[in-house]
Amino acid sequence: MSGHNKWSTIKNKKAKTDAAKGKIFTKIGREIVIAVKTGGSADPALNSKLKDVIAKAKAANMPNDNIQRSIKKAAGEGESANYKEVTYEGYAPCGVAVIVEMVTDNLNRTASEVRHIFDKCGGSLGASGCVSWKFERKGVIVIDNSKGMDEDELTMLALDAGADDVEYNEDSAVIYTDPNDFSQVRDNLENAGCTFLSAERAMLPTSTTALPDEESVQKVTRLLDWLEEYDDTENVYHDAELPEDEEEDD
Repeated sequence: MSGHNKWSTIKNKKAKTDAAKGKIFTKIGREIVIAVKTGGSADPALNSKLKDVIAKAKAANMPNDNIQRSIKKAAGEGESANYKEVTYEGYAPCGVAVIVEMVTDNLNRTASEVRHIFDKCGGSLGASGCVSWKFERKGVIVIDNSKGMDEDELTMLALDAGADDVEYNEDSAVIYTDPNDFSQVRDNLENAGCTFLSAERAMLPTSTTALPDEESVQKVTRLLDWLEEYDDTENVYHDAELPEDEEEDD
């Protein structure tokens, strides 16, 4: 059930560029605001999207006070920006497919900035749908396995919880689910005592694009880093085959 680690491929520099906890919490806080407003309730028991974002927040060690503050802000207790979710698609150098998920209170500003980033880095911003067909949405749950639970035992636990696939790293396991089963699988694993390192729905490439040389790696990485560092960015997904040190050096 292991094979090529799809999750490490698309995560690339995310752990680096989000190293400052405050930036992570700001991003998740915006997701909470969106979840409350689109889900119609500030109660996670009645709002599955909010429940998912709270699980993501807890996996990122976001303090409960921050979570509750974001929920109250979205529910009208205090000023809250009019955030909107928007997705951009395009190509990095060497034909690498890129999807950028953003949350913004100014669509015109964000669109202009994203186009500028693609242009400056030798890529091109495309129309909606131009690369999304190369990806599939999956639930992705990364659990701490530093205590070294037996792989067969952990695989059976994940499959019994409803997972589709499991991949193993040195101190963690990546569990993939159908996006519609994500919440239930996460709850089942939580009830089984698993410790989450992250838990979210993500876009995974169905195949990858090889880069011919180090210069190409640097060009693609520059674009991905710039997109990750932009304040409105929530997630960046790509199909590039990056060297292990680029993917894993967190």
